[in-house]
Amino acid sequence: MGFLCSLPSTPTQLSLSRLVSPLSSPGALGVLLRLPRRGTSFPSRGWRVGRVGPRAFSSPALSSSSVESCSSSSSSQEQPGPPSLGDITRPDFPILHQEVNGFKLVYLDNAATSQKPFAVLKALSDYYESYNSNVHRGIHYLSAKATDAYESARSKVASFINAPEPRQIVFTRNATEAINLVAYSWGLSNLNSGDEILLTIGEHHSSIVPWQLVAQKTGAVLKFVGSTKEEIPDVEQLKKLFSKKTKLVVVHHVSNVLGSLLPVEEIIPCSHDVGAKVLIDACQSVPHMVVDVQKLDADFLVASSHKMCGPTGIGFLYGKSELLSAMPPFLGGGEMIMDVFQEYSTFAEPPSSVTSIVGADRPD
Repeated sequence: MGFLCSLPSTPTQLSLSRLVSPLSSPGALGVLLRLPRRGTSFPSRGWRVGRVGPRAFSSPALSSSSVESCSSSSSSQEQPGPPSLGDITRPDFPILHQEVNGFKLVYLDNAATSQKPFAVLKALSDYYESYNSNVHRGIHYLSAKATDAYESARSKVASFINAPEPRQIVFTRNATEAINLVAYSWGLSNLNSGDEILLTIGEHHSSIVPWQLVAQKTGAVLKFVGSTKEEIPDVEQLKKLFSKKTKLVVVHHVSNVLGSLLPVEEIIPCSHDVGAKVLIDACQSVPHMVVDVQKLDADFLVASSHKMCGPTGIGFLYGKSELLSAMPPFLGGGEMIMDVFQEYSTFAEPPSSVTSIVGADRPD
């Protein structure tokens, strides 16, 4: 799942900076990678579920022709090919500039969390050294600059997943908080006794536990889709579970455990046909393939920065405007309000009304 193969580096003039789309004003709140993508579209046939194999995200150095040439006895006649993605990017990751037990560090756990390139570390350093201040909380120079960088990051995220407008991006601490936001704000307001939530047995715990808690509070029913003999979610079974009682479908796009690639572009319209909303866990897909929320027509989508070479402690929720506007506040704080009275408060428009801005809801 990780793009970084950590192959032995070779001298090259190519730099990760050529692959990075930085913020217009540098900041610690987002550096998005536009990495070369192999197999950016994964068409499915009917309701067939794809499995993401090693070739889907492999380095050019690991192609079948390279393997054959490695095993050839005439290695001296081999012609050097173009540098691999690992060759190009490895120098830009300082954590890989070390040895473990006498060998260059090889890191292949990017599906859990990715390492950070110099561009991201520099953005973090620039923020704390040059314009550390609360966003949306002051009119002085540092606060204005921090706010511009913060909102620029929101625009970058919106562009990255082709959201219609930046206000549909709600920053959270991680994807887990984003899912809980939907569960407690949208879920508690829209789910009733007997309503059904469809999930696959292969979902991350963060996509299961919040809905178990909401089901206990509302009387909604969780229905799980099992696995095929190939041990990937059975989408044919999911199709058969749709009913007028289905109110929400929670599915991953790509699984870092099963290697499954679900045909969400087909699941979503079938869900909408019965009036159900769809929440997509895109933590593993957004870093590795083109994800277009408008083309998918996703209702909610969540992802995490730390799985895509960004800082730890930041994630986002994408939601359709009409859904976000109708959701009651999830975390109360300073930035989300329009007016505060002793008896009640009025709230701002999304994304501020959904949850207080992370790290900016208190001036102290």
